[in-house]
Amino acid sequence: MDRFHRRPEHTDTRTARECRFCSTLDPDFASRRAIDRMVLPKVDDTASAHLTEDGYVKHRIVELMRKQAIAPAVLQRTA
Repeated sequence: MDRFHRRPEHTDTRTARECRFCSTLDPDFASRRAIDRMVLPKVDDTASAHLTEDGYVKHRIVELMRKQAIAPAVLQRTA
């Protein structure tokens, strides 16, 4: 098991694909290392699907930035 409690799957990176969530929302996505952009092919675009820890962390940062951008808009509507 790794840090994300996944069973180690010895997959070849040729079967991986780029994370669509990150590629859509992260302006620095193109500057990431190729391996950090990749997710497991049979899993949804989640942070834990990333092949590397750096990819996981950057995905979580993008999720938090998105939540932070949405929260002020919601607060303005309720005020």
